[in-house]
Amino acid sequence: MSNERTPAAQSVNAFDASYLATAELDARFYLDQVMAMVGVDGLVEALAQPFLLAKVDQHAAAVRQSITAAGKAIDSISLAGYARSVIAVHQRHGRPLPTPDSIDWTDADWTVLRLVSVCSLADAADAF
Repeated sequence: MSNERTPAAQSVNAFDASYLATAELDARFYLDQVMAMVGVDGLVEALAQPFLLAKVDQHAAAVRQSITAAGKAIDSISLAGYARSVIAVHQRHGRPLPTPDSIDWTDADWTVLRLVSVCSLADAADAF
């Protein structure tokens, strides 16, 4: 009996490595889409309106706490997963996804604030 790996074991390890690389790229791409959808305009508005920045900061703290409580790092994969969950719940309720021109930043809803906060955390973590 040899200590060499079988071809099947080698392919599993190769698969795992490529899966992680693919997951990272997919997560970064997804975060880019969220940033385009609400993040850019939301962060610009937050910098111009202190009350909105405070709301985004509060949501970012809640997102950070949720991710770290699950034992995960604040990185592209966990942030993209969180954003996907927020968007999925939003869609399950039959509401259309926000677009930059449809958002009233003086009265942004929970989903928009949560997604902008994810973008803020992603920017701080260099997750794009």
